[in-house]
Amino acid sequence: MAQGYSLNIGLNSVDPVHYAGWDGALLACEADAEDMELIARAQNYSAVRKVLTKEATRARVLKEMDEAARVLQPGDLFLLTYSGHGGQVPDKNNDESDAEDETWVLYDGQLIDDEIYGALAKLRQGVRVLMFSDSCHSGTVSKLAYAALRNSGSLGMLAEEVQGTEGAEQRFRNMPLPIALRTYRNNKAMYDAVMDALPKEDPKATMKATVLLISGCQDNQLSSDGTFNGLFTANLLRVYNGGKFRGSHRTFHHRIGRRMPPLQSPNYSVVGVPSREFERQTPFKV
Repeated sequence: MAQGYSLNIGLNSVDPVHYAGWDGALLACEADAEDMELIARAQNYSAVRKVLTKEATRARVLKEMDEAARVLQPGDLFLLTYSGHGGQVPDKNNDESDAEDETWVLYDGQLIDDEIYGALAKLRQGVRVLMFSDSCHSGTVSKLAYAALRNSGSLGMLAEEVQGTEGAEQRFRNMPLPIALRTYRNNKAMYDAVMDALPKEDPKATMKATVLLISGCQDNQLSSDGTFNGLFTANLLRVYNGGKFRGSHRTFHHRIGRRMPPLQSPNYSVVGVPSREFERQTPFKV
């Protein structure tokens, strides 16, 4: 019988020692992880793991993902969720068109997207992965988009839309470019060693599992924080409606997108072994 396994990561701050004095304060990322945990428990997953802020270190997250790869069997479902800042480091294996690798900004250091997909590549064939990332995809394009939004006045428009929904001072889940540059330069030896140890081939090309990713925004957009949840997660929860949603993953993504402001459009992608059957299934169902 198939089992569900959940790893829910949320960071409301990071360690300023690693991030050039920046604490990355956010409000709602831990709440996002806790709400995803509640969904997994309601679906009776066999293992539910929650990793918050100071616990969400590089070593801990990679260890949790390795444990999932050890346990999960063909047909099982791995729910992997992240809420926090997105960051960037220089691309060393030439698999990114913008020469930047995207990252999850964990408490004591960034986890590079190639590391994430490398960990997922350890999963057995037939494992289904449902992955939600409520963060900015902070490559160079995202930084340019932020500047363009600010200069055009559209940033204020987005803030008004989000405040109308969440009633919060506007925060975006992106690492500021000067912080990203200083963080990399201050920790260059560490990041270069991590990247030098990565396989030269794209880890997505060796993926045996089916990874369905629904992320909070497009690569050239910003994800909004909020009071109670991130904007993307808040709308995900509204569409899910306590488990009453019964459509497919694509329908789920579409309905979330209809609730979002024009400047934040959730992305939908499948990596690894294609599976129309998985895409047609109802989200979170084992």
